[in-house]
Parts: sequence; C-alpha cells; structure tokens
Amino acid sequence: MLKRTHTCGELSSQDIGKEIVLNGWVDRVRDLGGMLFVLVRDRYGKTQVYFDPAADKQLYESALKLGNEYTVGIKGIVNKRPEKDINTNMSTGEIEVMAKELVVFSESETPPIYVNKEDDANENLRLKYRYLDLRKEKLQKNLMLRHRVAQATRNYLSSTGFLEIETPFLTKSTPEGARDFLVPSRLRPGLFYALPQSPQIFKQLLMVSGFDRYFQIARCFRDEDFRADRQPEFTQIDIEASFVDKEDIFAVVEGLLKYMFKQAAGVDIQTPFKRLSYADAMDRYGSDKPDTRYGMELKDLTGYFAGTSAAFLKSVCDNGGVIKGFTVENRADKYSRKKLDEFTEQAKKAGANGLIWIIKDKDGIRSTIKKMAEKELQSIENDGIINSGDVMFVVAGEQRSVNKILGQLRSQIIRDEFEKLDGFDIMWIVDFPMFAFNEEEKKLEAEHHPFTMPNLSDLEMYEKTDPLKIKAECYDLVINGYEMLSGSVRIHRKDIQKKVFEMLGLPEEEINEKFGFLLDAFRYGPPPHAGCALGLDRLVAVMCNEDSIKEVIAFPKTATGTDIMADAPNIVGERQLRDLKISLNP
Repeated sequence: MLKRTHTCGELSSQDIGKEIVLNGWVDRVRDLGGMLFVLVRDRYGKTQVYFDPAADKQLYESALKLGNEYTVGIKGIVNKRPEKDINTNMSTGEIEVMAKELVVFSESETPPIYVNKEDDANENLRLKYRYLDLRKEKLQKNLMLRHRVAQATRNYLSSTGFLEIETPFLTKSTPEGARDFLVPSRLRPGLFYALPQSPQIFKQLLMVSGFDRYFQIARCFRDEDFRADRQPEFTQIDIEASFVDKEDIFAVVEGLLKYMFKQAAGVDIQTPFKRLSYADAMDRYGSDKPDTRYGMELKDLTGYFAGTSAAFLKSVCDNGGVIKGFTVENRADKYSRKKLDEFTEQAKKAGANGLIWIIKDKDGIRSTIKKMAEKELQSIENDGIINSGDVMFVVAGEQRSVNKILGQLRSQIIRDEFEKLDGFDIMWIVDFPMFAFNEEEKKLEAEHHPFTMPNLSDLEMYEKTDPLKIKAECYDLVINGYEMLSGSVRIHRKDIQKKVFEMLGLPEEEINEKFGFLLDAFRYGPPPHAGCALGLDRLVAVMCNEDSIKEVIAFPKTATGTDIMADAPNIVGERQLRDLKISLNP
C-alpha cells in the first residue's frame, strides 16, 4: 500500500524536489492529448498530479483509466508549476506532482450527485447519498468548523473551572414542551424510558450534588411535528453554575463566544453584548429574536389616525388598539401590485384582517387608504416617516397581534428580499414574561420552562390577579435573528417550584409522579443556581452563513424526521416485539 506522506492541501514551493505520496479521491481528469492531469482531493485540499507518457508510458496508460471518485495512492516528485499555470485559488497552486507510481485502491461508479462542484441537487437525493455529499468541500469545511467550535468550548470552559459531566440518555418522560421519544424496557415490560429533550433536571441535580460548574455538549431529542429547519435530534452546549446570578452567566457566555469565534473562525466579536428587553423587542421589531442589522423598526402611527374618517381605523383607535407599520427603503419601484398583494396574503395568514401599504415615489403618495385618509398620510409624509422611494406596510388591531404580524412580515421580507449582510448582530433579550396563555387549551404555560425562577416580587403581586404580568429571571441570546441560547436563574426552593407547577395546572399527583425526585432533592440544601443551553447546530450554521442546520450536521434527517439513507424509522422483527411484550394492532 502507498501510505501518504502529505495531505492534498499542504504541499508548497518549499517541497519542490521531494518525493511524496498522496492518498485521496480523483476530483477530475483532464486529458490534454500528450499529458494527463489529475486533480486529487482529500478533506485538506487538492493537488494537481500529471502523468507524462514520455517519462512512463505504461503509467500514463494506466492513469487514462481513472474516473472521478476513484480512490488512489500516487507517488511522485513535487515540481514548480510554470508561471502561467499558477493557480492562486488553491493552497497548492504553486506546485504540481509528476507521478511515478499509481495504485487504485477502489473504483467508483458514476456518482448520482456531483461531488466536485456545488449543484442544486434535490435535498432528498443529497441525503440519500449523504456519504457522497459529505465529500464536497463546503460541507467538509462546515464540519471542520463544527469540530473547532466544540474543541474551543471544551478548552474555554475547562480552563474556567467547569467540569464536563455526562447525563443519562435513558431517563423518565417529563413534560418539557415537546413530545418525548419513548424507549420500551425489555426487563420491565410495559414501562418506558424517554430520550432527554434536554439535561435540565439532571444538571440541576448536579448543582444539588455540589458540582458547582458543569457543562456538556449534549445530544437532545424532541419528537416534534413538522417544522422547517428543525431536527428530531440535535446538540446543545449545556452550562450550569451554582451561587451565581444571570450576570455571572452572561459573563461566562460572552467570554466563551469571544474565545470560540476567534479560535474556530478567526473572527473578533465585541463584548459585552447589547441588551434589549422582551417588551422593547416586540414593540420595535415584532419579534423576540430580531435581526437589527436591517433596520425597519416598527413605528406607532396610532396618533395620526385618532380623528380619522376611515371607519375601520377609527374603530381600532376608539377600542384601545394600535396602528403600526415599518418602512422598507428604496423599494417603491421594485414592488408590483402583484407583489403587494402577496405581502397582503402573508399578513392575513399571520392573522391580520388586511394590510395597508403606503408608497412614496416620483408621483407622490400612493396607498390603499389614500382616498379615506389623505390628510393623515400627508402628516406621515411631512414628519419624514416615509421618504421618496420607500414602501411602508401598516397593520391595525390589538397591540400584541399587530406586533406579531408585522414582525413575521418583516422577517419574511428580510429573508426573501434582501441580500445577506456580513457580520454578527448579537444581543441578549431579557425580562421575559414568566407565563404565556395557551388559547387552544385555555391555560397558562411556561414561556421558557417550568424550572425558571419568577421575579419574586411580581409573583407575590400578580399571582392571583394577573399572572401574565409576572416576569421571569430568564434570558435568550440572539445572533442574526436566530435564537442561539436560552437560559434562566433556576428555582431552587421547593415551595416556589410547587407553586409554579400548580399555576401551570399540574395536579398534585402528576407533580409527584413526574418531578417527585427533583422536589425531594430540594429538601437537602439546594444552592441557588443558573445556566443556559446554547444550540450548537444553529450557532455553527450562522458562523458558516448557512440557512439550514442540515448543512452543518453530518447525517441529518429530512423535515419529516426520516433517514432516507439508512431507511429509518423502519419495522422491527416479531421476535424483538415479543421480547418487549409489545403487540401492534393491525
């Protein structure tokens, strides 16, 4: 066997004259009729090799049989490329290798997808042949960055006193917001483990145990319905610490990310990160995970329409509603009536009764409400809220709903209408509400999770009268419009934890059955503690400027949770089912 002495990405002019061995895959073959050039590839890069019939005709003829994706070993001499042939786009572009020996380790059929270039192959085809897809330069770079991020995480947190501790995969089913993946027990028929949605309870128990600084690069599992760009199994950087408050967690995370971005990607990011309250984020951007690089802040226009003759707008004002909008600059000549109608339909799908658009162009103001609100529109123009070339989208209704609708439309326009911006917009979102109201089930639910410490003064003041006013000691980190991290100060008092469970409508029996072991632990001196979980998949995707986390996961599932390469999930044999004491109804 020809064992490599160098990778395909490391040879340079300093190696000229050396005899070397390369191992890798044939990226492409060029027959120039008297000279054969073969580009050899591995995960480190590419090197050009040439076969000269004048030097070794038999070797040349053997090389003529090479095809793309053949796996080869090549021995040769490193030569300097002719000046005119130097390729500055390759790390090895100054040299080439004159082949002296060739071994074909294995041949390849014609691949069903391109490996040596990016193409728009169907996603299912890419996932079916993921082992070929992963040979592509872009995906290999993405996964190497992922490795560096994980490595930097371990280095930084270990250096600051955190211990990496693994928590169980096989655990108890507890309500944490999504469905659990269940695993039947063979030794205890009829009983089930659950795969963890997060290590939340176990890391809190580690705090009770005295391990005051814990982390884990943790695999987590959620059996969710179809949601774009979600995976049933994912990875998070899990952090927890005792005798700390949220400011201490902010300092840990900011230090970690500053180190991680520098070490893994060579990028300097500024700390401390800016902060935005949940209320301000919703009021200004209609989202608790805004990308503020694009501007387009929501403006309250209610005052302009207080005395309007437009009946539907006056009704909104009279009933305590709001009229808000945002401006998209320099788009007046780009949005056709058809496009504006599409935006209207998007707003309606988000819950709006309709969408008002206002355009200022060379002909003045155009709008869906010009005839009924000309004076009001003139005031908006005079105050500089809309300028020449701008388009403004406006929604009227209940404030929370209006913010949400405009936020969704704003995000959609950013995704579909704007070029991606460089850089990283990083911020903390703070002062979240403790609870949200589930309209479908007509009950309170945790805004984050039920282990979050409420603001104790708010709890005392609003527990009976208006629990939606209770704020929580929790926080999110947002990067470029994506939620990257969620965390909180945890409840460490048994009485407060039980009270929160009760406010969420959990009966005593369920509390004891699901969380009895946690409440028992709180009887024995639990320390105050706080932590967070940072989504590794999403973080790496943003660092790689990828829209989908599938591009940074080696073997992702489809949107429906299917592994079409391995054909999973699949049926299991009758014997396995009998061992588990499980029978399937026809």
